[in-house]
Amino acid sequence: MSHMVQIYTIGFTKTTAEHFFGRLKQSRSRRLVDVRLNNVSQLSGFAKRDDLKFFAREICDMGYVHVPNLAPTKPMLDAYKKGDMPWAAYEASFESLMVERKIEKLRATDLDGCCLLCSEDTPHFCHRRLVAEYLSRHWAGVEIIHL
Repeated sequence: MSHMVQIYTIGFTKTTAEHFFGRLKQSRSRRLVDVRLNNVSQLSGFAKRDDLKFFAREICDMGYVHVPNLAPTKPMLDAYKKGDMPWAAYEASFESLMVERKIEKLRATDLDGCCLLCSEDTPHFCHRRLVAEYLSRHWAGVEIIHL
């Protein structure tokens, strides 16, 4: 039987650093994969690129990488955030973008045991869930775990 690929997801808003890094550490993820378009955002004091890289290494013993190819485009994100694009349209638009970018060509082994990071506190209306679900439809044996 082939190995089950595990993809974790996590968001950092509406939580404390203690709760965020506690969940991340407990997951035993091997790498934090930042799928935000802008990874130097001021949304949370501990969620800027350099801080995340440091805390992930020091607290969770994991690597950090920014993969903007797994993020929406700025116009797409702006339209959704401003309320000009409803979730269903955003989801369809982002799905088309993932198809166009051929993200399924990424190697499953490169994301196995990794945690996709975005800002939304829950995965329901967040593109990190869409990325994980897209990959699970294109790769065999993917387990998605939302932290």
